[in-house]
Parts: sequence; structure tokens; C-alpha cells
Amino acid sequence: MPRLPFPASRSCLAAALAAIACTLPVAAGAVSFDEVKREFRPSDTAVLDRNGELLQRVRTDASVRRGQWVALADVSPALRMAMVLSEDRRFYEHSGIDWRAVSSAAWGNLWNTRTRGASTITMQLSGLLDEDLRRANSGRSFTQKIGQTVAAAQLERSWRKDQILEAYLNTVPFRGEIVGIDALSRTLFGKAPSGLDAREASVAAALVRAPNAKPALVAQRACEVMRAMEPGQKIDCDALDMFTSAAVQRRAFDATEGIAPHAARRVLKELREAGETAAPPSRQAAAGKEAAVRTTLRAPLQRFALATLQRHLKELRGRHVEDGALVVLDNASGEVLAWVGSSGPLSQAAEVDAVTALRQPGSTLKPLLYAQAIAERRLTAASLIDDSSAQISTASGLYIPQNYDRQFKGPVSARTALAASLNVPAVRTLVMVSPESFARQLRAAGLPLRESGDYYGYSLALGSAEVSLLSLANAYRMLANGGRYGPPTLMARPPVPAPAAPILDPRAAFIVGDILSDANARTRTFGLDSILSTRFWTAVKTGTSKDMRDNWAVGWSQRYTVGVWVGNASGASMWDVSGTSGAAPVWAEVMRFLHAREPSRAPRPPAGLVEAQVTFGPGADGNALEAARSEWFLQGTEQPLFALDNAGTPAGAGAAPRITAPADGTIIALDPDIPPLHQRVRFESEGRGVQWRIDGKLFARGNSAQWLPWPGRHVIELADATGKVVDQRKLEVRGAGVVAKSARR
Repeated sequence: MPRLPFPASRSCLAAALAAIACTLPVAAGAVSFDEVKREFRPSDTAVLDRNGELLQRVRTDASVRRGQWVALADVSPALRMAMVLSEDRRFYEHSGIDWRAVSSAAWGNLWNTRTRGASTITMQLSGLLDEDLRRANSGRSFTQKIGQTVAAAQLERSWRKDQILEAYLNTVPFRGEIVGIDALSRTLFGKAPSGLDAREASVAAALVRAPNAKPALVAQRACEVMRAMEPGQKIDCDALDMFTSAAVQRRAFDATEGIAPHAARRVLKELREAGETAAPPSRQAAAGKEAAVRTTLRAPLQRFALATLQRHLKELRGRHVEDGALVVLDNASGEVLAWVGSSGPLSQAAEVDAVTALRQPGSTLKPLLYAQAIAERRLTAASLIDDSSAQISTASGLYIPQNYDRQFKGPVSARTALAASLNVPAVRTLVMVSPESFARQLRAAGLPLRESGDYYGYSLALGSAEVSLLSLANAYRMLANGGRYGPPTLMARPPVPAPAAPILDPRAAFIVGDILSDANARTRTFGLDSILSTRFWTAVKTGTSKDMRDNWAVGWSQRYTVGVWVGNASGASMWDVSGTSGAAPVWAEVMRFLHAREPSRAPRPPAGLVEAQVTFGPGADGNALEAARSEWFLQGTEQPLFALDNAGTPAGAGAAPRITAPADGTIIALDPDIPPLHQRVRFESEGRGVQWRIDGKLFARGNSAQWLPWPGRHVIELADATGKVVDQRKLEVRGAGVVAKSARR
């Protein structure tokens, strides 16, 4: 039998393979192009603002890196040409199987010679779409190859060529985790697939053949592709080698990009915890587009807030300020309108979300404290509080509060004390309310204190507990809403209605808002021309934590609540940053932006408030302590005159009698080396006409008393002018029993 020439032999081989393929059953229900496109999932999720504008793109699939589905018309002609020339020269001629390439490959295997692979683009695509046909590390089995051939023939019968090439370009793996031409183009070349030139296209095509090869091998293959694309042209392969080496090391397609990274992570976390998934941007969104989450944020406001915060922090760099955060809430709905978690590139801890981080709030807790004291009728806005040196006994020792400027103002009204942010009057107010009661009120306002009120003690009035900017701003929003608390929301969902019953007397909330909007009342600390004064109605409070680690400005207008924090994520102290130079300028700029075209009017007083004229008695210099004015009162607490009594202490404060020292549970250890008559315990109280009882027996009258202690457990009681016990403390005296008893006799 004569030997057949090579072409005839190859034709017989191809015919044999075709016969085998025809004997295999054709898979039923082959996937359609529209299904593949619809099921395509980018590795990123788009976080949108309330109007659908892109805020942030976040990596949500760590296993691969996929971009968006790219239509074939949006792929550069150079890339389409490079891919076809590199992978399947007769793509537009065959029907899924290139029998000429198959026979060449089979003949080459028979004679152990190297030839180009016989896998067409259609066959490769069928392997990408069917998990059973995917290539393993050891290659495809003979059965997989036959199945791939059958699947390719079926794809060609039901799909158009442009659909096959489009699906292939979007699903083919390139290098490492990169899948699809969009991710490749943006990662290696920093541009969309429509902009790839011949050089970039040749590198992309070379990576399909050898995804994880060394750069030199990729460059060699890319040079071959370039020669095929530009026959007869001189190709500078050395330059292409340098370009390829640089390209394969690039990572221009950031894992997350945009203007709201912390808000994006927060909303995706909420979705995961709720067991929900991101949805397409709209029900009519094109298939293959990235999943999207719509938030309550406003993109223009977010951009302005971020730019304003970064610009101001650059100005503060010389004062050792690196970080900042900002949040804007809608008063009525609780929707978060802006969320800036850090200063971004200015920070050494840009990933830390300072909107939710716990920090000491300083004086920003004072409005909540005074609101509680007014609601409990312990104070009125006109009540006089002594701003003087105070030594408050606690179970752990004496607590000696100081004002910011280390100076004392003497008797001041509660309005002045709060607006001017005086520390000592705030601590005296907390003595009336008690730390534990105040802590309960703070928790009801959404501030999750880690410890009990007694743990923080009287320093709680000055912000010794740690809270987040988000929870603090929302607590101020509660004041703006007349004492009604509602949680903030970042998801675009129907707003949760505020509860019918407020957690704070709306009258007290109104009075505190009126105080914080009073530019005259804050002049003692902030002056007349303060950054806190706006041309429209706002109520605002600043705060600085211990050692100048945190600086805050939180306040509200008729519609919005804005909270700003500046400091250092590391906890390092700032240098010479005050309440008006730190966070306040950012707060003021954001408020002006919000109300550039929107008015803000003072709230209407709720029922049960009385507006009355008040005057103040003379101080030590003979002049009135404060100028006469019109003041707001809870009905039944109003009075026309606030003055000092004969002892020079504030009278008419409206405070119920209360023991201010010693603290409940105090343990006193007598020192045997000190004469017994020189060891005394000082009792102090608030209120008028009070008397002291020790173990049920009358001991002394007046707000102060000196007691000679003796060993044992004792009950100290405070009674009002009628003899009714209104407060009590338990304490224990230890040591020096014999000496103390003899001294007692």
C-alpha cells in the first residue's frame, strides 16, 4: 500500500476526530450569551449616593479581580486583532473547531515536533464556561478535550462570532488573579480597554498564552504578536521588553477607589450582617454591570466635606494635627448625608474610621448634662452656679476640676456656664444629677458607655468616657428633635419614625438649643467675633479632651446636624489647638455650604415653656452678676430675681438639697500619728435650710460641717428645712479606735 502524503494523512486524522465527536451526545440546554453576561459578577461593588452617583468602588471578591463586562464595540481594534492573531487566526472561518490546526497538532505530537495549539477561541470559551471542562494543572484529559470540541460546535451554532469573542475577552484569565479585559486594562495599563494601543494589546494577548510567565518570556511572545499585527514593520523588541516588565508589575486598578471608603465599608458590613447582597444599580441595569449599593449620602456634599477637612488639616500640620473626621445627619430622618472617616493621604492611619472610633468627647457632653438637670428641675437657665475652686471628695480621693483657662468667673448663670463651656459649674451640675443617672441618660441617647457612671465619677461631666463621632452627633440630633431619639442610617431605606415618647423633656432640649445658639452667652470664653457664630440659626458646642488629644465641634441647624473631630489617630497630643481653631472652622464651612440656598430658623418653643424677664443681684463688686434678660423656664420654675445669699453663695438656684461630699461608700482611715482633734471630715451640700444627721442624730446645720470621725460604719443624712431626709451617704471609719473614742468623750 503506497504511503499517503502528509496533507492526506492529516485530513484522515481530522475526519477520524470528527467522527468521534459526532458519536458523543450533545449537551442539552446550552447556556446562552445573555445568561453568561447576566451571571457575570465583577469583583467590586459600587457604592452609590442617594441619586445613583458613584461614591466608591470596593473590592468584595478576594478570589479574583474582575472589572465590568465590556462590550466588544468598547474594546480597541488593536486588542481584537492581537487576540485573534495570537489565539485563533482562522476564528472567523471555522465553526468552532479548526480542523487544520487539530490535525497539525496531532501530527506534531506523533512525530514529537512543536506546533501551535489546536484550541480555538470558541473551545477555550467553552472550557471557561463549563467547570467540568476547565483545565487542571496537569492539563485536560482526553474526555475533556472531546467534550470541549462538542461544546465549541454547539456554541458556534447558537452564538454569533462577535458574542463569542466578547464573552471570551471578558472571562479569560490573564495574570495572577486578573480575569477579563477590563481588569487587565485598568490594572496593567491604567486605562479602559477602548484605549489600548498595539503595544499594550500585544502584551495582553501574550499573557493569555503564558499568564504567569516571567516578564522576559511575556515580552518575547508580545514581540511575535506585534510582528503578526504589523507585518513588514521593524519592531523594537528591546523597548517592548522594558515596557512589558514595567506593565506586569503595575497595580493601577486600586482595590478601592473613590471619596467615601469608610462609609462604603460600613454599608457593606451592614449588608453582610443583615444577610443581604448588593443589587444591580437599577432593575433595568445592563447585564454584566457591577453590583451596587445605594446609600443616603450626597455626593456633592461628600466631596465638599472631604476637601474642606483636608484643606484645614493641611493648615494645622504645624500644630501636630494629622487626622480628622466629619459626619452630617438629616435631623428628621436620621439619614447620613456625609461620612468622612479620615484625612486620607494626610494620615498615617488612613484606614481607621474616626467616625466610629471611640474617643474622649471633652466638653461636648455638657449640653446633655445641663439638659438633664433642667428637665429634672435641678436648674434653670438663669440659675446661678459658683465657678470657683472646688474640691470634691470621691471614694478614690479628691477631685479638683479646673477651667480651660485656669481661671474662675465666680457666680455665673447656667446659660453662661454652658455657652462659655466652664468646667467647674458643669461638675457641680453633675453632683446634682449624679454620675450614674447621667450615664443612664447618655446610654438612652445612644452613647454606649463601656463602664458605669460611678466608674467615671464626676469627670464624666468633662467627657472622660469614650464615644464615637457618629453616636455623639446623633445625640445632638436628639436635642434638635425635641428629645426624641432615633438611630442614624446609611442605607437608602424608608426612614424609621421617631418614637412618640421623647427620652428627654422637649422643653429642656429647646432651652439647651437656645443656649448653644446664643452668641452673647459664649462671649466670656469665645469672644464676640467667634467662628461659631453663623448668619443663620445654629446651635453648636466645642470640646477638647484631656492633654489636647481630641478636638470636637458638634451642632445643629433647623435641618442638619454636623459633627467634626480633629486630632491624631495615634492618640498624640495636638499643639496649641483650641475649640475655635481645631474642628470649629470645618463645622462652620460645612454648615454654610448646607445653607447656601436653604434657610435655617429657630425652632418654635414647645408647650409648657414660659418666657420671663429676669434680673441678677449684685456680685462682690456691687455690679449685677449678669445683665437683665428674657429667659426661658419650665413652667413652674420661673422667678424674677437670681442673687447671692448673705453668705455670698448662689441663691434661688432651683436645685434640690443634695450631699456633695463625701461620696457614698467612702472609707476613712484614721492616722494614729496625728492628734485626733486635728482629723476632721468635711461635709458639703447644695440647697437651703439643710441640717445634718449622723446615725439618726442631729449633728449640724448649714451647707458645710466639720465632723470628728470615730471607727465604725455610719449613715450621714441630709434633711431639708422641714426635717425630711432628702439625701444620705454611707461611710466607714477605720483605725485608731481607742484614741478616737477618748477624743470623742
